[in-house]
Amino acid sequence: MSDTVIKIENLGKKYRISHKQPQKYLALRDILVDRAKRLGKRLIRPFGADNASFQSVEDFWALKDVSFDVKQGERVGIIGRNGAGKSTLLKILSRITEPTTGRVSIKGRIASLLEIGTGFHPELTGRENIFLNGAILGMKKAEIKKNFDAIVDFAGVEQFLDTPVKHYSSGMYVRLAFAVAAHLDTEILLVDEVLAVGDAEFQKKCMGKMDEVSHKEGRTILFVSHNMGAIRRLCGRALLLKQGRLFLDDGVDTVISNYLETSHKKENTIQIPEDPTKSINILGIKISNANNSYAEIFDIFDEIRISITFKVLTPVRGTIIYLWLKKFETNVFLATDTDDFPADFSMRSPGVFETTAIIPPGKLSVGEYYVDIGSAFHYREYIQQFQDCLSFKIYSSEDRMTQSRATEGFVMTSPVNWIRRT
Repeated sequence: MSDTVIKIENLGKKYRISHKQPQKYLALRDILVDRAKRLGKRLIRPFGADNASFQSVEDFWALKDVSFDVKQGERVGIIGRNGAGKSTLLKILSRITEPTTGRVSIKGRIASLLEIGTGFHPELTGRENIFLNGAILGMKKAEIKKNFDAIVDFAGVEQFLDTPVKHYSSGMYVRLAFAVAAHLDTEILLVDEVLAVGDAEFQKKCMGKMDEVSHKEGRTILFVSHNMGAIRRLCGRALLLKQGRLFLDDGVDTVISNYLETSHKKENTIQIPEDPTKSINILGIKISNANNSYAEIFDIFDEIRISITFKVLTPVRGTIIYLWLKKFETNVFLATDTDDFPADFSMRSPGVFETTAIIPPGKLSVGEYYVDIGSAFHYREYIQQFQDCLSFKIYSSEDRMTQSRATEGFVMTSPVNWIRRT
């Protein structure tokens, strides 16, 4: 007997998109004249086409020719850029939407955690929604009662259990929805990016629960996330979607490496549009080596330079330009350009500046790092925030690795040096 629980063959989902021609501003007189002309045309040609209301229509394939199998107990990560078709795939598996082409075979009951509030009735209380979700999943009342206390305890919403969920915050919604999906007796669990809404502690709790139900109960998990660390921790296999097609199906490390290599520009830099409403505008960021050449892969003994270009529009006091480095979901360190320029807390003058954080060789362990940048008023109020702007990798051959202090798990604690150019 086959242990395949999900079989997808040549799956496709097509949407029809309408495009209206852009219209210029019309005065009331123009509208009245246009309507009079339309009425005249209809009287002359009552069955003729109305060119004024013409719309161009195109077909958009959110998914196209996707085929793969998932075996019982597998934990499969689904990754890809926004618009790649990840959420559409889960909606088809959840039977929320019908495929246009292809076939989906599912063996077992599915619990889904997709958009916030999916499957919840806003007018019902948390208690009532637990029973409603269980009934939708085909559970008997006795089964739901058996897991009820565990669901409430995991979600941490006991105080609000008899409150209509329309009054819940997005975080409470997610906690209750995940608790219901994880504790009810289904064979397959589908989880979309919604876990990002919860706090860090709850996300960790959810990851632990998914790991538990997969190992102990043999449940199959399909997990969509932009958090590569979470994908790597939970899944042994990953699917990479690109423009609605399955680009790669392989081990999680291979797929993540391919995704990171193709998702960022070879010139490891980005430009950011100026916002005239901000006192400070971050205009761009680049990652380079000691020779100031763009780079995204470094040897463990290379110097790494992260340069941030920013513009001060009006004189401003007490501001910082900051840089976060993250490895998986862990913050490695925070550095600000005021570490070496404390006078910037007093006053920044108008102009365009570039500030560069220099990370010395051997300070970071082998792995992949993500960069957050932003500006703030002395840590109290953010001016701008840009998360996961760029990424870079650090590698080392085995013979050089033995010479390095930067072993896996090492956290950089010493401050970086900054240089400033105007």
